[in-house]
Amino acid sequence: MANTNFQQKLQKVAGKISSNRYLKAVSDGLMSVVAVLIIGAFSTLLSGMAFDPYQDFITNIGIKDFLEIPAQYTTEMVALYAVFFIAFKLAGSFEKEGSSAGLIALMSFLVLTPTTMLEQDPVLPFQFLGAQGLFVAIIVGLVSARLYVLIVNKGITIKMPAGVPPTVSKTFIGLVPAIIIVVFFTIISFLFTFTPFGNMHEFVYSFIQAPMQNLGGGFWSLIAFTLVVHGLWLLGIHGMLVVLPIYLSIWMPLGVENLDALAAGEELPNIVNTGFAHVFMMLGGSGATLGLAIIMAFWARSKRYKTLGKIALPGSIFGINEPLIFGLPIVLNPYLAIPFVAAPIASVTIPYFLMSTGIISKVAGAHLPLGTPAFFNAVVQGGFVLLIVQILMIIVTGLIYYPFFRVLDRQAVEQEKSAE
Repeated sequence: MANTNFQQKLQKVAGKISSNRYLKAVSDGLMSVVAVLIIGAFSTLLSGMAFDPYQDFITNIGIKDFLEIPAQYTTEMVALYAVFFIAFKLAGSFEKEGSSAGLIALMSFLVLTPTTMLEQDPVLPFQFLGAQGLFVAIIVGLVSARLYVLIVNKGITIKMPAGVPPTVSKTFIGLVPAIIIVVFFTIISFLFTFTPFGNMHEFVYSFIQAPMQNLGGGFWSLIAFTLVVHGLWLLGIHGMLVVLPIYLSIWMPLGVENLDALAAGEELPNIVNTGFAHVFMMLGGSGATLGLAIIMAFWARSKRYKTLGKIALPGSIFGINEPLIFGLPIVLNPYLAIPFVAAPIASVTIPYFLMSTGIISKVAGAHLPLGTPAFFNAVVQGGFVLLIVQILMIIVTGLIYYPFFRVLDRQAVEQEKSAE
């Protein structure tokens, strides 16, 4: 009874975190720009693939510069897209016009972004439009959208008479909030000119974004993250959904930094990012269960688990492992609790140290959507070397699961014999 009460309390806490409208706006907003990041990632990979004959070929035929163009307007400007969608999602959660809130947030973000002078003309540099400006985008998106909702709820808007087309009416409803909010952020931008930082971007990057990324991009934070996600799953709580806002807001910028470095021909700065997690931690889904699915499909002795393995294996290749988590089940199963946590820890620890020691290259950092199949995601993130390491991790995690699964398999065989 005590264990049930604890589980219920934990589920309530996890539910409140995952349903928090601000955290949800951040995660949903960042997920909305995945298409942008995928286009940019493929542009970067196609233009910067470290294979000399290929580089000579695309340079000689004159397409290298054109292959780089999509990346310049996607990954290198991801903060612009993020600020719009974060504000859009938050305003929508209050049942307000999301497009107006997103546009106001975009204007506010640009007001805070410093320009440089080029031949007496102001120029907007890319420096704070990409990964380095992503935390400001999150802050501005949330604050501007919340101010927009507050102003509209107070009725401080221009109300058009009946008969005016809805499109025109919505435009004028957002006019007064836009003026107030943009003036507010303009004042903030002006006040930052009196600080040693000069602008809000430098302040946020120096005191918030860089420390959080340094902390979140380290080995022990990777282990802690893995433990939290899988500990929650064992209690029947979708661990990834609970930590998704933190996962995206810290690890996604680290991946974008890698893509920027790859495009510039520089050394990749970060080991940990969403690409690393997709390739190794979620190899087959939470718990790195692809190795387990293979064992069940080909080496299970019981009919029950052999059939379940064959059903689960195709989905596991795409990171969909609910048939195993709830069909075995893994949730609240003392036999599989240890390997469910140990397998993903091993699957991230070994590649981390191979990369940190320079034995293999770091992952490119492309944020591929959940459901991208194993093997393909490894090739995209680092070529065939990373594919070999991923296959090795499938073997390692399978070996971790094997002795624990054999206990369940033997029990199932005995039960089937008794039934016969």
